[in-house]
Amino acid sequence: MKKLYLFDFDGTLTYKDTMFLFLKFYDPAKFSVQFLKHIPLFMLLKLKLADAEAVKKSFISAILKGQSRYQLEKKAQQFFEENYPAVFRENALDFISNIDRTHTESYIITASLDLWVKPFAEKLDMKLLATQAEFKNDIFTGNFVGKNCNKQEKVERVKIEIGDKKFGKIIAFGDTSGDKPMFKFANESHYRFFH
Repeated sequence: MKKLYLFDFDGTLTYKDTMFLFLKFYDPAKFSVQFLKHIPLFMLLKLKLADAEAVKKSFISAILKGQSRYQLEKKAQQFFEENYPAVFRENALDFISNIDRTHTESYIITASLDLWVKPFAEKLDMKLLATQAEFKNDIFTGNFVGKNCNKQEKVERVKIEIGDKKFGKIIAFGDTSGDKPMFKFANESHYRFFH
């Protein structure tokens, strides 16, 4: 029976949150202005008085809305080239490189946008389940397709993706409370395993 590996991305495989890194990389000036504007919302988030998905959408949208798919993908590729492998925890990369690919399926499951995580997932030869950016006529609307891929939504995405496939063991890796439902879903879970 095959094994199924489920990896959270930001903080689990990487040292830093890639959302802030990418947005700053994309447009440093706009990032600075919007970061300051969003500080009150970030404070409310810390106090659990604001909705994480709404704050995240607002911040990403303020910087990337109206950009073309071509431009975003081009910048995501440049971002990947500048940050791989530096942003990754070395032991996470070692672990991934030693996975027996013939008897496993591996997924990155992240609340980050598919836009900038895709090149990393491709490099690591993993399937990607992420929060999806919505495009209309190849222009980013600032919205997401469906829900933010966090908490229970991570599990829902995995269930849809694997369908009725059976696995001998499901192994999950994460680093925050947002990964708890994924831990419950798995047979074996590892919290901050690569730290």
